[in-house]
This record gives sequence, C-alpha cells and structure tokens, in this order.
Amino acid sequence: MNDNTLNTVENSLRAQIASYCEANHVPGFAAGVHHAGEQVVVAHGVANTGTGAPMLADTRFLLGSVTKVLTTTLVLRQVDLGLLALDAPVVRYLPEFALATPGAADKILVRHLIGHTNGIDADLYFPDAAGRDALQAYVAGLAGRDTLFEPGEQLSYSNGGMILAGRLLEVVTGTPFHDLLEREIYAPVGMTDSSTSAKQAILRSTAVGHFLDPETMAAKPTTMFTLPDTWGPAGGTPIGTIADLLAFGRTHLAGGVSPTGERVLSAESTALMQQVCFDMDSPNVPPIGLGWVLYPFGGTTVLAMSGASPGGVSLLCVVPEHDLVFTAFGNTPGAILLQDQLLQWLLREHLGVEIPALVTAVEQEVDLTAYTGVYRSDQLRIDVTIVDGQLEEQVTYEPHDESQERIFTEFAGGATSGPPQRLIPIRPGLFAPAGYPLEAFDGYLRLLLVSYHDVQDGRARFRNGGGRLTRRA
Repeated sequence: MNDNTLNTVENSLRAQIASYCEANHVPGFAAGVHHAGEQVVVAHGVANTGTGAPMLADTRFLLGSVTKVLTTTLVLRQVDLGLLALDAPVVRYLPEFALATPGAADKILVRHLIGHTNGIDADLYFPDAAGRDALQAYVAGLAGRDTLFEPGEQLSYSNGGMILAGRLLEVVTGTPFHDLLEREIYAPVGMTDSSTSAKQAILRSTAVGHFLDPETMAAKPTTMFTLPDTWGPAGGTPIGTIADLLAFGRTHLAGGVSPTGERVLSAESTALMQQVCFDMDSPNVPPIGLGWVLYPFGGTTVLAMSGASPGGVSLLCVVPEHDLVFTAFGNTPGAILLQDQLLQWLLREHLGVEIPALVTAVEQEVDLTAYTGVYRSDQLRIDVTIVDGQLEEQVTYEPHDESQERIFTEFAGGATSGPPQRLIPIRPGLFAPAGYPLEAFDGYLRLLLVSYHDVQDGRARFRNGGGRLTRRA
C-alpha cells in the first residue's frame, strides 16, 4: 500500500464514519486497517457521552467475542506444547465437567469447544461469580445445563464452549485465564495497551457502550461495563485498542509470528484455525474454522469474529489472500451496520474483490407449515406462527432467576423480548427479515437471515438465527 493509497483509505474511512455516526446516533467509533506493511487508525466522536471524553486512536474498548479467537489461539498454543490434544475428551483434563444428561459431557472433545460444535446449551448462561475461581464456578454450574445436539452433529455459536475452554487452559497450565492471556497473547503479540479488567482500564482512555433512548434517540451510557468474570474467555472482560487488535490479526497473517518477531503459534496450528471444520451449507451460517468464522465473499475468504459488549460492538477481520487486517469498534449496537459497510468498501473498492449477490430472488410458493412451532434453547423461547401468509417469529427471554434476568437485561439495554418479526421466504428453509433490501445480506449482515434445518416427518428440528441454534420443543 503506497502513501497515496493509505491516504485514500484514511480519508474514505473518516468520511464514511462521520456520515454514518451523525445519521444514526452513534456517539463514537474507531477503526484500523493494516495492508501490505502500512497501517492507519482513525477515531471519531466521543467515548462516553456522560463525560464527553473523546474517542481517540488509542482509546480502549471491550473486545467482546473477538476474545474467542484469542482463547482459541491459547488452546492451540497448548496443543503445540503437548499439554492438550484436540481429539481428547474434555473430561480427560476436567473430570468434574458434567451436564444434566448423564454421559453427555463425556462425548465432547477439545476441538468441539473451539469449533462451536459441542452442543452445550448455555449460550445465555450468566453465572455471577468473580475472581480467580470464576471459571471453576461456571463449570460447576454446567451440571444444570443440557445439550442441544450431539457433539459434531451441528454448528451453533457457543459461549459455553469457549468458557469451558478457558477453564481447561487454567487446569493444564496452572495459570488463571486472565494471567495466561496477558502472558501468552498480549505480551508476545505486542498488545501493550490491552488489559483484562475494569480496574486496569480505568487508568487509560476507555470507551463505554451506549443504548439509544427509543423516544429521544439520545445515546445513554450503559449501566454495566463488563459481563461477569465467568465470561472472560468468551469475551466478557478483555479490553484492548485498535492497534492491539491489528497486531493480533497480523500475527495470524504471518503464520503465527507476531509483529514483535516472536512466534506465538506454530504455522501448522495457525493454518488449522483457518481450515473449515464444519459447514452447514446455508447462506446465513458461514463455515467455521477453529475460533474464526470463515466468511466467503465470492472467491475471497474473510476470517472474522464480531464481539458484542454492553452497548458496544467490535469486529476483527483478517484477509490472508490480500494481506489485510481490518478492525473496528462502535459504542452503540447499531454500529455493526457501519462495520459491515466499511468491510465491504475495503473489499470492493480497495482490494477489487467482486462480491456476488448472496440473495438474488425470493420464492413465493414455499410451504411454511414445516417451520411453525416453539423452538427453545437455554432461557430463550421462539414462537413461530403463520400470519397473513408469512412466518412470524416472537423471541422471548425467559430467565432462570433474578440474577440471570438482571445481567441479561443490563447487557441488552433493558429489553427482554423483541417485537414480532415477519420473515420472507427465500427458498424452503431460508428466510429474510421483512423490510430489508436483498443486498443488505451480501456482507456480514447475512447473519440476519433465518434458516431451519433437519426436517423430519414434515417438521424442522432446528432454527438458526445469528449462527445460534434453537431446538423444536
């Protein structure tokens, strides 16, 4: 990337970010691009509307689920060292790991945890424990959770699997997860401004999330900065900067060698993370590697992971074919639309990647009866009915107890259920939310599409929305 091109990228990022944030009430946004040895970081707006603190190029923010790629890298490091085996049962290392159904935990392998194929039904399980025993408490609580499917049978985005992997790391290394993250990822990668707690973050410029007031559209700071310590390995607590995430992405571009020159991961393990380990063959569910989601944009694969935090959203993308890393953070949930816009601009205009339309037409004559019914996962209920010849979904959060309700509602900005959503059939088993132009799904937002899977005796067994499965009740 020459200086002129770098200037072009920077100027376009600034213009697109300013325009979108102004029109969509996003208080602050930061983004960075590394390409062919050159790098640019831009920041816009404010990090906290309560204080007026500006969003700076080095402002910290919660990494959210981008942390899952860091956790996976830690797991593969231990595989490189011979401390873990991907095809070993988790109970070999964690004999106390159990699920509600006797014997179910015994079938889960280490690779199932970081490949989102473990089937553990705990995606919204938020036990409120803190300190060095938090992950141990989380694993103990899994004894009351069950499974959605047999390990390796399906793909479903899994917070529980990553948290269990975090506890696994603690046991085999003898080191608390956050200390291990700092020692084996932050330090060798050169993530000098990253931290693992709010106590550390408060010492530097740090952004907080916001939620929009539905009446005034004013952005109000979140009442919860981080999720409980139990969610650390899935993305609840780690904090970093745009430059630090670019450095981590560059490590995966360089076969596991960080910008500091230190080898973080073997070339074989780095490549393994980027290989397809499961593909549901559905446009709304990209193939998964280990840690990375593998988004196909035409013939180009983007390794990606997004991360929701209370009132904020981050994104990390690595494009090995073009030697590019893109990362961004916005401090309202709606900033993900801007992240998708910038990613597609980089692919199309900067790299010359042709992005074919993911959905080119809708199909009118689709029998909807196979998809109606009630679908459930842990603390989540989805009622699917036919209304005016269309599918209609009602999503409701049903907390187990007051603690779960408090944590979830603060994380979601106060909402426990969404309004009914109409779905337009694209083809049998695949639907688009009504009101969106078809081109909206060409990029990262293909996750908004809804699919139904494994039709038996005229009924679908599973619903997939946002990469997460619910099972017919």
